[in-house]
Amino acid sequence: MRLLKWLSLGAAIWIVYWGVAAWGLRSGFEAWFSEQQRQGWHVAYGPMTTAGFPTRHVTRLEQPQLADPGTGVAWSADWIEFDSPALWPGAQSLRFAPSPQRFSLFDQTRSLEAEDMRAELQLAPGLALELEQLSLTSQAWQISDSSGSLWQAQGLSLKMRQLAQPEHYQLSANAQGVSPSGLLRVGFGGLNRLKGGLPPQFETFQIAAELTFDTPWDRRAIELRRPQPRKINLDLAEAQWGDMLFRSAGDLTVDNLGRLSGELTLRVENWRGILDLAERLSLLPPSTRNGAERILSLFSTGTGPSEKIDTILRFQQGQIWAGPLPIGTAPRLILR
Repeated sequence: MRLLKWLSLGAAIWIVYWGVAAWGLRSGFEAWFSEQQRQGWHVAYGPMTTAGFPTRHVTRLEQPQLADPGTGVAWSADWIEFDSPALWPGAQSLRFAPSPQRFSLFDQTRSLEAEDMRAELQLAPGLALELEQLSLTSQAWQISDSSGSLWQAQGLSLKMRQLAQPEHYQLSANAQGVSPSGLLRVGFGGLNRLKGGLPPQFETFQIAAELTFDTPWDRRAIELRRPQPRKINLDLAEAQWGDMLFRSAGDLTVDNLGRLSGELTLRVENWRGILDLAERLSLLPPSTRNGAERILSLFSTGTGPSEKIDTILRFQQGQIWAGPLPIGTAPRLILR
């Protein structure tokens, strides 16, 4: 009888704890949304429910909508679920609706449809909720705009892990079976007219790097400002589509204005085919095609199918240099 009493008391305490913790989570969500609304965000959401008793807290939010007028970024979905162990809400698993999620940046809107898309977050104890580890995985996914599909793939795996310094992260990403359907539609008018026998999918599409930001990733990254990259140690960036290959590695620094400095090694195979594709997609004006081809041919080795470029790109004072030749203005790297 005494054991039964202790078990009953323990069960009662756990029920009270689970209920209080569930109430605390719901109150935390509501307070966060209210604070963003007070700061001028557009915030809307439908019913919020909590399940998972007795071992977990699963909070489901219907019809969430967020828009930050300061950056022009907006997101909405049919629902999102937050799943965490009852004893520690800092180990969060986010599950996303398979129906379209809508992303906007000012007047540009894209929709994302993904099967079994989820994110696993490990957050450090404390009010800042500093990100220690993030993984994002998905089965088949597709990005579309009003004209149709732009990109689609069979899967996605992205991981970001905090290293010894709080602002220092290791990043890896790999997308399987990537199909640039928007390029195929605009550039070739369908799969039956692929120039040069390009396959419908990339053979490889991956990146591995170590990144140093000006601040750690924590709750302020959403509420106030995105951490800005300051150092990029690129181990590998690679994409291969048929006989067109792009591969790069190197080290870069980023100043307060987003300007890049440093060097990247670059290998490009079938670079003339890439120029053909860029011209057909109107990314490269015909008037500049001959000039670009003359410059790139200076760094080209081999002939015919084995022709390739192996060189080092130097970034300095907002410009990109290949050897002694300036080849263009470097893009500024600013996370908004």
